[in-house]
Parts: sequence; structure tokens; C-alpha cells
Amino acid sequence: MGRAIGIWIITAIAVAIAFYLVPGVGFAAGGASLDAPGILGSDQLLPTVVFAAILAIINGFIRPILKVLTLPITIITLGLFALVVNTGMLYLAEWVGNSLFGTNLYINSFWNALLASIIISIIVAILGSITGLKRRRARRSSESQR
Repeated sequence: MGRAIGIWIITAIAVAIAFYLVPGVGFAAGGASLDAPGILGSDQLLPTVVFAAILAIINGFIRPILKVLTLPITIITLGLFALVVNTGMLYLAEWVGNSLFGTNLYINSFWNALLASIIISIIVAILGSITGLKRRRARRSSESQR
């Protein structure tokens, strides 16, 4: 349970940073346009946490299946298609968040979503390595192979 909460917090931090850095991605209040990056306000804290939880759940359950199904095209494109899969997960989380929870997430274009997914992936990898969440998974799999 502690690992899941840690991943959720790391994902929330990564989402907040990505939404701050990437124009055209964020939470729209009343359909406002998000053409320039901005500071995440206190009114956007709850939607960020909810969206991070949705993204963490989707990345935990659906993304591994998609990675296996798209393995041939990922090999052919030398791994670049994995970026498209990550972007698709961001769009899926946007749809789920807006449909079920009313997060009002706004993604302006595919390229903004691609950049946001790259930033989120990098930050999650760095923070996961620093906190040891990534190492624990690798250690468990090596112990189970013995």
C-alpha cells in the first residue's frame, strides 16, 4: 500500500510540473484557453491529485498490456512508439478524469500531450529512482528468479 501511495505522490508532482511547463495542457476553468504555461493554483490541487491517481492506475494496469501488444511496432520504430503509447495513456486519463470526475483537464494538441507525457515520464523515472520505488521492483523480480 505504501508503494502505491508513493507512486501516486510522485505522479502528482510530475503532473503538476508538466502542466506548469507545457502550454496548452492543464485544467481549464470555464473553458478558458491555456496558451501559456502558468502557476498551478490552489483550486487546481484537487483535480491534479485526482488526475494523478487516474494516471497512476491506468499506467499500472492498462499500459503494461499495451506495451506487450505494441511491442512489434515499438521494436520497428526503435522505441519511439512507446512515446505514442504514453501519450495515449495521458489522453485516456484525460477522458476518464473529465467524464467520471469532472477534472476539466484540457489538452490543446497531440504535440502538447506528447511533450507533457515525456516530461511526466522523465520526472517519474528520476523521482522513482531517488525514492527507491523503481529499485524495489527490480530487486523483487531478481529475488523471484532465484
